[in-house]
Amino acid sequence: MPEPLRVAIVGTAARSDYLYGPLLRGLADQVELVGVWGRSEGSARRLGESLGVPHFTDLAALIRETGAQIGIVSVAYEANGQVGLMAVEHGLHVLLETPIAHDLAEADAIIQAAKSRGLKVEVAEQFHRRPLEQIKLKLIQSGVFGRVYSSFNDFAGHGYHGVSVMRSYLGFDVRPLRVVGMVRDYHLAPHWSFLANTRGERSETQEHGLVEFEGGQIGVFHWTSVGYDSALRWWRSSRFLAEKGMGVTVGRAHSQDERLTLLTPDGEAPQFITLERRLERNDGGALRSIVAHTGDSLHPTAVWENPFQPARKGHGPQWHDDEIGVASCLMSLVDAVRTGGQPTYGAEQARLDQEIVLALQRSSQLGGQPVELPLER
Repeated sequence: MPEPLRVAIVGTAARSDYLYGPLLRGLADQVELVGVWGRSEGSARRLGESLGVPHFTDLAALIRETGAQIGIVSVAYEANGQVGLMAVEHGLHVLLETPIAHDLAEADAIIQAAKSRGLKVEVAEQFHRRPLEQIKLKLIQSGVFGRVYSSFNDFAGHGYHGVSVMRSYLGFDVRPLRVVGMVRDYHLAPHWSFLANTRGERSETQEHGLVEFEGGQIGVFHWTSVGYDSALRWWRSSRFLAEKGMGVTVGRAHSQDERLTLLTPDGEAPQFITLERRLERNDGGALRSIVAHTGDSLHPTAVWENPFQPARKGHGPQWHDDEIGVASCLMSLVDAVRTGGQPTYGAEQARLDQEIVLALQRSSQLGGQPVELPLER
């Protein structure tokens, strides 16, 4: 096994402690957490004490004293691009939280700074990397569905998250051409907010968009700003319509059902694909794989293997699907640093997802006029 890469957490946002700390411990054969950086002494010290590593308020000193090679940038939402650029300019390969930057010029600065220094940039876009999304992508890549014609973010995730899921079904190599969007604000009846833990009147911002892709493929985007924490807006789904079948995610946030269909042999009815989650034991344990039983004679099964299943049964982390997705983001960067290759998603794709969101909003500001891509730099 190669030596673990030395990792620093750059920023003291909540995910630095509850998410990235445990993930790094679970990947100890691949990475080693060597230090944390924060803007203030107090927040940096608290995070360092929680994770059991040295803390710094000087990033250059952290790199010099710990030999850090990778920086996981986990900061307040609005500071993501600024701190990400700082980490790259200090010579770190970086895993950036989403979005890569709010402003495309800021994203371009990060991409250019990394290229000029020979550094790798990955973005923690985990939505399309979750196991159930990965088995769907495996099925699409197998050819069992034929060509995917249209894909939908049907309230599956906001902004760039929802766009990445939508684009994943069509293929990240398919170029978007133009966007039409409508954004509207509405008043809602009083109810409980899960995230804010408040009760009272609320408002929402709904975003709806159509994206035309090269080759005639279509992407449809729906989102509401209260989609993560409102009993009024419980629907969470993604969809794709393909040449030989379709896929629909049905349900709400933590209770979803994947309905994937081909045709029965007589061509008269939908034939449902069975998804089987295989665990370490018959009564539980870590997720080993997801197996799709298609009923198609040419492609009877497709398998997604959990790359983080314990080597020894019962001795390892039992991560839930979102943690598996984020760990996949980190290992994409680790593999790129080790091999000299490219991350599996990367800065350019993350920039494009954010660009589509901005184009949707611009189209709405223009009264629903189509907005051509790429946007003017």
